[in-house]
Amino acid sequence: MTDITSIFGGAYEPNKYVEPPEVQLADAMRAAGIDPPSNIRIDGQLHRFSTKGRKKDDSGWYVAFPEPPVAGRFGCWRDQIDVVFHAEMQRQFTSDELMIIQKRQSEARHRRDEERERKATVAASTVHKIWSEAGAAHPEHPYLVKKGIRSHGARVTGDGRLIVPLYGEDGSLSSLQYIGEDEKRYHPGGTTKGCSWTLGDIDSGTIFVSEGYATAATINEVCNRPVVIAYSANNLPEVVRQLRDKFGVKQDIVVVADNDASGVGQNKADEASAKYGARIVIPPVEGDANDYVQAGYNLMELLFPPADDWLVPADDFAAQPAPIKWLIKKWLQRDALIMVHGPSGGGKTFLVLDMVLTVASGGEIDQWFGHRVRHAPVIYLAGEGHHGLRGRVSAWMQDRKVPHLDMWLSKHGLDLNTPQGYQKTVEAIRALNIEPGIIVVDTLHRFLQGDENSAQDTKTMLDACSSLIDEFTCSVLLVHHTGVSEDAQHRARGSSAWKGALDIEISVVPGDTIEIVQRKSKDTELAQSMYSQIKPVTINGWIDEDGEPVTSAVMQQTDQPAEPPKETALAKHQKTWEAAWWHSGAELKDGVPFVSRTDMIKFFVEQRGISEESAKTYVKPSKENRPICELLNGGIIGVSDDGWIMLDQTHKAALLIAKNYTTGHNGT
Repeated sequence: MTDITSIFGGAYEPNKYVEPPEVQLADAMRAAGIDPPSNIRIDGQLHRFSTKGRKKDDSGWYVAFPEPPVAGRFGCWRDQIDVVFHAEMQRQFTSDELMIIQKRQSEARHRRDEERERKATVAASTVHKIWSEAGAAHPEHPYLVKKGIRSHGARVTGDGRLIVPLYGEDGSLSSLQYIGEDEKRYHPGGTTKGCSWTLGDIDSGTIFVSEGYATAATINEVCNRPVVIAYSANNLPEVVRQLRDKFGVKQDIVVVADNDASGVGQNKADEASAKYGARIVIPPVEGDANDYVQAGYNLMELLFPPADDWLVPADDFAAQPAPIKWLIKKWLQRDALIMVHGPSGGGKTFLVLDMVLTVASGGEIDQWFGHRVRHAPVIYLAGEGHHGLRGRVSAWMQDRKVPHLDMWLSKHGLDLNTPQGYQKTVEAIRALNIEPGIIVVDTLHRFLQGDENSAQDTKTMLDACSSLIDEFTCSVLLVHHTGVSEDAQHRARGSSAWKGALDIEISVVPGDTIEIVQRKSKDTELAQSMYSQIKPVTINGWIDEDGEPVTSAVMQQTDQPAEPPKETALAKHQKTWEAAWWHSGAELKDGVPFVSRTDMIKFFVEQRGISEESAKTYVKPSKENRPICELLNGGIIGVSDDGWIMLDQTHKAALLIAKNYTTGHNGT
């Protein structure tokens, strides 16, 4: 069959269907939260379009080059979105095409920046004229009355819309925001990123940062402190950076973010806090600070919470005993964040189930692997594998003879680190009218919105777990995967922040005998490793569609496996000789495995990274503790011309069989 890979320049997939580039670009825009234009032109030019369905809104933009591979960039200036794009093909890209894609994406960025700079220059001149000629806003302006705020220097257009300014970091007027009855719009082309406006005079006290004008005015009027308007959630981190750079690390900066359904305000406030240091205030109900005040709540208490007993005298702190409380002695701590991790299919869910089912057994079982158990209700948030999970729970109950469990399981996963996901979880647990001892999240990946490698996304998940612990005075156990590489098999995948936040970390090391290793125990010494095996269980009364009995499995304790005998030095030398034989082409001399002196030296240089001069000493028959000398002395190999043949009959037969199997030859 003809190999068409070289014809098409990459691996061809004849059954793979790809949409036209225009459709792919529109789909990519939707995935990024942008409404695409009805007509997309791929011509290498920058095109602007409305992302909100308004004729005068042209914040959306895209550039895409038509020659295959089609590539470019798109985004939205108003929402500060910038996404690279390339259209998929019916084959893999060649390395040259990947370089072309990167080049075109860079060129698209260049054209976008040119257009943005041109529009910004024109806009800057226009907004100066509009702002200077606009009149002051009347205190009875409909928007001010609706929001219950003063004008704070806002102005009005000829058609009655409110105008507020956006100043760049250098203090220059960059754009304007027009506030109408039902919408807010920026001046077309004006720069908004990194721009802000400050209400009040900044001194050595607290500086507040808000998303919008009405929020800022409300905060200023409530507490008489300066408020910097960032104008959007996306702009919060940059504005906080500017303030931190200008006023130093000791300046008290407080971000007052909106409590929006999307969670963007919370996420961007968290980002600003993590990167540049800032306290965060978010209304506990949906809306912004202005909505909070208009609903009758006390914003002052939210902005300046009363002092508590966070700092306590050391004498008092040490006077009261605080023994550790356990669900399973030494393994599952009460009111703690715990993680169990292991490779896919390595047995981590078997372990977690065995532990928490014991906790949920209601007094039927009081020991786990010899450790005392305190019984409590269990919440098991299962994100995947519900069919198999049902069988595992039933098999465990049957094997352990437990008739009832104080345990509840979720039907599906959700994004626990979002306001909606967290609230749904809390409300569902509250409705049970129980006090859970532990909440299991299996697996972390199925309940995390974002990237487990991102410190920011990790923080939002850790915050959600911490809130669950505080809300229900319980533990939270995360089930997670290990890394992919060999050296990452004993640590959790993703950000290092996971390990730092854990109270207890448990690792599952797979094998015929599973090793359960405690990697971290913050408040006490590490427990000794435990060992277990997977025991099959036929579930009574369960029949599959073919009438066959259904089998699952449970975990059972076993002894530590005996250490395998250590490999002798001579055995290691035999492996070295064998590796050199395969490296040199598995040569035979009169039907016997043979390695020449030249090939042996070449093997040490190329495969073991040894210099050629050192390699020559490795093959000297008189050099003790080196492979050739020791193998000759042991009678494993013998000299033959300028090389060595395999004399050991067992090893020789194994090599010949392996060679015949590999090459497809028949022979003895």
